[in-house]
Amino acid sequence: MEAIFVKSSTNSYHITVGKRVRNNLNRYLTKDYSSILIVTDENVAALYLEDIIKNFPEKPVFKSIVPAGEQSKNIETFYQLQTDAIQFGLDRESLIIALGGGVVGDLAGFAAATFMRGIDYIQIPTTVLAHDSSVGGKVAINHELGKNLIGNFYPPQAVVYDTDTLQSLNEREMRSGYAELIKEALIADKSFFDMLLQTDIYSLDSNELQTHLKLGIKIKAQIVEEDEKESGVRKHLNLGHTLGHALESELGYGSLTHGEAVAIGLLFSLHVSEQALTANVPFNALRLWLEKNRYPLDNFEYHTEQLISRMKADKKSVKSKIQMVLLKETAFPVVKELEDAEVTEYLHSFIVRMIGK
Repeated sequence: MEAIFVKSSTNSYHITVGKRVRNNLNRYLTKDYSSILIVTDENVAALYLEDIIKNFPEKPVFKSIVPAGEQSKNIETFYQLQTDAIQFGLDRESLIIALGGGVVGDLAGFAAATFMRGIDYIQIPTTVLAHDSSVGGKVAINHELGKNLIGNFYPPQAVVYDTDTLQSLNEREMRSGYAELIKEALIADKSFFDMLLQTDIYSLDSNELQTHLKLGIKIKAQIVEEDEKESGVRKHLNLGHTLGHALESELGYGSLTHGEAVAIGLLFSLHVSEQALTANVPFNALRLWLEKNRYPLDNFEYHTEQLISRMKADKKSVKSKIQMVLLKETAFPVVKELEDAEVTEYLHSFIVRMIGK
């Protein structure tokens, strides 16, 4: 078991990574809470909800179970969580527990950030992808016109990451999570990136998985501490997300997982880095790794004009200008503002490179 410490402007918190840590939650709570609301989805509830409830035999514990999938990260589900919290009698001394992947973490965290102007919450991630989303305090819901456009910066009181829960993940969830690990390696650690390129993500042992997760979390935590509100270096964590978010919203949330969309976005970012910066970046090596690990890269249509509109509506855009994170080389990211015409050209050449159209 290892604990990683994160400092934020409002509170500092520990990220605990280890086996069976979900069974000893009281040691990670900083307060004696009046009541607890566990937010999870229908898939995770069947596997781990009772384990979490057993931690609090003397507390009023309530549960809200949302449908699994990105489609739940919407205003209707958010409103239902607020209704549940009111009807269950939660108060300002209550705690929300986000038990699940990135969708549940973002949704429950945003509910905690806004209920009674903000109550405490903790993250209990159950996916590889959530190693990234559970750290740093970004909480949000989607709008049909763009991903994560409604949200806040609101750090948790703790992140308790039980790696035993990852044993239940399917191939698609593993792909989704490892895209974010690849992103973290690309922006900060070339040796970690080289390590991942030697990895078959479907035949990992538990020690390899824990090593990768801890390296990714430490990169994320260091960047978040340096730039909590994304005014500087935290923007680098958006590598691959400009096109990735646009694909998610354009194709319909859930058509691609977040990580699958980010994987395509990473390739696009490296493609643009080559074109715009004449950078020496590992496009071919990354593409080969993604293909070997069965990422969907070319089984859907790219609609250039719609994607550019989505990218301009993204929260990372400034004055309707598309901002992209690019690489001068591995572990040397930069932010570049691009004109529509440039992005159109880069998208066309990327599509030709990817699918020959």
